[in-house]
Amino acid sequence: MSEEQTSGVDYKHKALQSGTGSAFSAYRRLMYGRTSLWYVLKAELIALLVSWLPGALGLLLRKWLYPTLFKRVGRNVVFGRNVTLRHAHKIVLGDGVVVDDHAVLDAKGESNEGIVVEDGVYVGRNTIIYCKNGNIRLGRSVNISSNCQLFSSNELTVGSGTVIAAYVYLLSGGQYDYSSRIPFAEQSGMVTRGPTRIGENGWIGAGVVVVDGSVVGNHVVVGAGAVVSGEIPADSLALGIPAKVVRAI
Repeated sequence: MSEEQTSGVDYKHKALQSGTGSAFSAYRRLMYGRTSLWYVLKAELIALLVSWLPGALGLLLRKWLYPTLFKRVGRNVVFGRNVTLRHAHKIVLGDGVVVDDHAVLDAKGESNEGIVVEDGVYVGRNTIIYCKNGNIRLGRSVNISSNCQLFSSNELTVGSGTVIAAYVYLLSGGQYDYSSRIPFAEQSGMVTRGPTRIGENGWIGAGVVVVDGSVVGNHVVVGAGAVVSGEIPADSLALGIPAKVVRAI
């Protein structure tokens, strides 16, 4: 990517975050995007009144009020305490989804579709799922443990039935142009080699990093602490940095 192209990407990203005019205008763009003032006020009031409430009362009120902020929410969805929602009007949650305490769902972007979470997905405590003009899709019954990060400025998909252990980092995008003269801190970090895809019925071990543009096949186990860069074929056990297939399963 050329210096001019990188600068253009950076400009869009900074414009998205900073906005123009007042501090409230910048905050509104960052948190809510292109939504009405009524939507913003409703979301702020809901967060103020019920996001922190403990116990059964908090769960009940969030179950009733939070779905009004989303593009679509299925039945029996559970929201824990202090869940952060950004651009929730571009997020779809299926039936039986659980979003645990202090998780973040952020579908930020100007032209992206956002986040789709299919039926039965569990999002663990302190896990962050966020976009910078990219898309994320989690298949049925995906289980994401605590303190994970899933990021997309392109396309990130996780297949049905896959288990993701704690402290995993999945990236689609997030690269910098080291050939450019623009300082890294002034780049957007949105350069991407292509979609990142995690297959069905996999087990991604604790502390694994799956970098931009990687493909992990169906029924793959990636051992704890591995770094996936490239492609791991289906029905494999992969270990190490970089992750290498050690045997078929």
